[in-house]
Parts: sequence; C-alpha cells; structure tokens
Amino acid sequence: MKKIICSFFMIAFSLSAHSQGNVIAQKSTKYNDLALTPPMGWNSWNTFETNIDENLVKETADIMVASGMAAAGYTYIVLDDGWMAKERDAKGNLVPDPIKFPSGMKSLVEYIHAKGLKFGLYNCAGTHTCAGYPGTRGYEYQDARFYADLNIDFLKYDWCNTEGINAKEAYTTMSNALQTAGKPIVFSLCEWGDNQPWDWGKPVGNLWRISGDIYPCFDCEFKHEQGNWSSWGFMKIIEMRKNIRKFSGPDHWNDFDMLEVGNGMTNNEDKAHFTMWSMMSSPLIAGNDFRKMSKETLAILSNKELIAVNQDKLGIQGFKYSAKDGLEIWVKPLSDGNWVITFLNRSDVTKKIYFDWIKEVIRDVDFNLETNFSTTNYKIIDLWKNKEVGNTKKIFISDLSSHDVITLKLNKI
Repeated sequence: MKKIICSFFMIAFSLSAHSQGNVIAQKSTKYNDLALTPPMGWNSWNTFETNIDENLVKETADIMVASGMAAAGYTYIVLDDGWMAKERDAKGNLVPDPIKFPSGMKSLVEYIHAKGLKFGLYNCAGTHTCAGYPGTRGYEYQDARFYADLNIDFLKYDWCNTEGINAKEAYTTMSNALQTAGKPIVFSLCEWGDNQPWDWGKPVGNLWRISGDIYPCFDCEFKHEQGNWSSWGFMKIIEMRKNIRKFSGPDHWNDFDMLEVGNGMTNNEDKAHFTMWSMMSSPLIAGNDFRKMSKETLAILSNKELIAVNQDKLGIQGFKYSAKDGLEIWVKPLSDGNWVITFLNRSDVTKKIYFDWIKEVIRDVDFNLETNFSTTNYKIIDLWKNKEVGNTKKIFISDLSSHDVITLKLNKI
C-alpha cells in the first residue's frame, strides 16, 4: 500500500512539475527607445555581398560624413554577411576574418565611432548564415557578449538554416541575450515576414523585415538560379503584405528592406523608390557604392524634405488612397496634423493628374484620422521641387512620367 501511495505522489509531483515547466513562457526584454524614428544608414549586402573589408568600410564612413549624408541623418554603417571567419575559435567565439579586417573589428568600430557614426554587424538565427558562415544557434548569449565587447550599436539577425526552429522563440532568445550582455543594441529581425513578426515582434526587436530580399527593379520578381527563392522589385514588396501598417510605429518598424537607389534603376524609379520608403516609414538603409555615387543619387538619398517625412515622430506608415489606370495616390499623416500626398505612376506611359481637392475626404481608418478638403484649406509644397505650388482650393493638374512620383506636403492654412 505504501508503494502504491508513494508511487501516486511521485507521479503527481512529476506531472505537476512537468505542467509548471510548460507554462513558464520566455518573456522578451528588448532595449527600448533605440529607434524612435526609422533607422538610417548603409549596409554592405546589396552591392558587395560578402566581398567586404575594412578599407571599404572606412571609405564609406568617410564619404558618408563628407557628402553630407551623415548630417542628413544617415547614422549606421552595417556589415552584412561575410565579415567573419569560416570557423569559430577553440572557445566557440566568433572570429572576424583576419584577411578582410587585419586591424581587427574593435579597431574598425572605434574608427566608425570617431566619425560620429554607429556600427552594426550581421548574424543569423540558424546554424549557419545565408552565405555559410557560423550562425548563432546555440551561441546566443556568447555571441551577445561578443557584440557588447566590440561596442556595436546594431545587429541584423537573419533566418537562414533554421529548420525546426520556432521563429518567435529564436528571436526572443537573442533579444534577451542582448539585454543580458548589457550593451544597448538596435535589434533588426530579418525573418522575411514568413512567421508574421508584426504579430509578436514589438517587445522583441526594434524593426522587422516584412519580405524576402529586394532587387533593383521597379516591379519585378527575380528568380535565383540556385535555390527555390526570389528577390523582389520595390513595388512588389510594398504590395506584398496587407493590413500590417497598424503594427508599425516608433521603435517597432515594418522594414521593407534596404534601398536600391543608385544600383541601376532609372532616375525616376530611384525617386519613386526613395519616396515610397519615406511614405511607408521604412528604415532608410542605403545599399549602393558610395565611392561611385552620382550627384543624382546623392541628391535623392539626401533629400531633406523626404527624409523629414520618413522621420516624422508620429511614425504612422502611409497607405494607398486610390488607384486607377496605373495612377496611384498614397497618403501619410504627420505629427503636426498635416499630410503628405504622393502621386505614383506605375504605368509605362505618362499620366495626367487631375485632382479636385474639395471633392475628396481622406480617412485613415487604422489610426482614426481624417481631413476634408471642402472645409479645410492647405498650402501645397512640392517636396521634390522644394517650392510652393498653390493650395487645395484649386484643382491640382500635372503630367507625371512613367515610374515617377510627385510628392506634396499639405500645410494647413
């Protein structure tokens, strides 16, 4: 009888302990308030992939400062995949590639900081990065201490080679590891949107990717020969996810991927790309070669009026107001109670804009905002021409070239 009673209590205790273990959920503890506006900077991947070294990074930082881009708000220099050696050291630590970075990574971080900029690195939640370098799976807390010791400011955390891993738990583990390491680091979740990070990412990271990789084209799909995956034109990315704008805001941004401005599209397309990323409150992370940057590319990337739209402290992502025959109208509310309107020509021919303001009422149902042009008059500023072009009492008429934009700031009179 004692054996039966004893066995009963042992089973009961075992079940109780097992049950308790199942209900202790991992809580997220990201560093808050590190990205109250969308991060701005430069990332190496779009142009250089793994062909990176310390001279490239230093030259890029030098140009960022000398060109005025740093003054315009570009802060982060982020090294993407390929910065590390192919193997960890005997203690399991990551090793910066000694050939690419002969002066050491800490020295490079110090160089960037001395320029008044911030520094970021890349890794992956899986066993290996996308390019086959050591991933972080099983080394989360060790790697977080490594990043803290280097004094980096930004971590882009990818999602390759993650078979069998739960995305929310993997990113939460790394978020907690960064917090435990004690160095405030912006945490960028590069999960591609497959596991709906907008549903759970706010307490975990400061921004999250909503798509696969971008490609330098207006509205295409580029299918890679190796592997069953595609990269996407910037308009494809904008249209890829529906009804997620309400999840984005200060310190928790929908990330539409890095910019392809200056990487082979037409000037109109570069303007449209930069405008839409500004309208969508996406991080503005340049991906071109600054050493070969044209005056036209620099002018687009450093347009202070569009940057102000992107960096508006209200942090509300824009939305499509209307679309007809390839002509779209996108709208974004601002913190001062004013609005930005972008006319976007997605067609292959010039379009005529004929917009009668007083017949329009703009309603943002996600954030309960509205403006009625029949009762409220606005002064109109063309943000690409940087000049006043009338007010909303007068019908707006203009021609708009293929794949181009007209972006208007409406200031209440």
